[in-house]
Amino acid sequence: MMTTFVIQAILSLVMFGFVFNLAALHTWIERKQSALMQDRVGANRAWITLPWKWAAPINWLLRPFNVLGLFHPIADAIKMFTKEDFIPPKADRLLHTLAPCLSLFFSLIVFAAIPFGDTIEIGGHVIRLQVANLNAALLYVFGAASLGVYGIALAGFSSHNNYATLGGLRAVSQMLSYEIAMGLTVIGIVLIYGSLDLQELVRRQGAYLWGWIPMWGAILQPVGFLLFLAAGIAETKRIPYDAPEGESEIIGYFVEYSGMKFGMFFFTDYLETILIACLATTLFLGGWQVPYLASSGFLFPWGSHIALSAFSVSLFQIASFVLKVLFFCWLFMTIRWTLPRFRYDQLLKLGWQYLFPIALVNLLVTAAIFLWWVR
Repeated sequence: MMTTFVIQAILSLVMFGFVFNLAALHTWIERKQSALMQDRVGANRAWITLPWKWAAPINWLLRPFNVLGLFHPIADAIKMFTKEDFIPPKADRLLHTLAPCLSLFFSLIVFAAIPFGDTIEIGGHVIRLQVANLNAALLYVFGAASLGVYGIALAGFSSHNNYATLGGLRAVSQMLSYEIAMGLTVIGIVLIYGSLDLQELVRRQGAYLWGWIPMWGAILQPVGFLLFLAAGIAETKRIPYDAPEGESEIIGYFVEYSGMKFGMFFFTDYLETILIACLATTLFLGGWQVPYLASSGFLFPWGSHIALSAFSVSLFQIASFVLKVLFFCWLFMTIRWTLPRFRYDQLLKLGWQYLFPIALVNLLVTAAIFLWWVR
């Protein structure tokens, strides 16, 4: 029992350590990628230099990190923790404090159900690379993620500010609207693979069409894949779907937040981006699957075989999952710095008049083809 507990604790540290560090790195990526796209230098002012003569070699080693601006996430964290925590006089103090905690909490617990690998054997123990082994993990993911909307709603209403309330209403209506389209796209995946267990969904994507095309969700459900990405980006409330926090219009539901409470909302946005990237990888891009990689090594369609140890196979699978997640994070950031913000009426029109009907038709066509194929 103790061994199982220790293993689960280590898995939790690995998964959440990866997520926290990637979310912190996102603040740097956003600055540097936008600078690269706009032909600017980008962040490079958070500079660390030790003043002693004997530290010259250390300063030489630190220089590339200083030039690249990699210490900016640390500077951001220090700023957030040291700024004054201001609560408006007429605000509800309890709800005002609770709102960012709810948003951050529900965006974090979802990662427990994400499988970042199959299994790995260490010291005679076969470890399942998933923090929480849930047979209905997909329902857990959508249920827990949808509860984060309560934090946003409470932030808007508890601040006693009309602009914050308007931002909260925008965010709630937007998230509820796009969750429906996202749910319909996922039902198509469940129909094809026949499971709500995310680990099992990934394993079933390891089959091949005609012996050489991976049966990933994006190949079997291309329309659903595009719809999921469009709806998923809307769930993160980032450009071009950032109407709830439009700086040039209403500032947003966190207008009355400062210090680390604002930092929690800020951090939640990046966590949600990583979550959508993890879900897109798991549901549509084969998760930890590597094309033609079996338990014994690489088995290619033309008959070649490259033998690998079980530990090496596990490392390849983990690396595959991480690289796919990083690809989606890069894609979302590229979209964020390419497209302008939708007007709010355009945003809801896109969700209800375009994404929802297309997702519904896609689901009906998928169900009809699946029924014909099974018969």
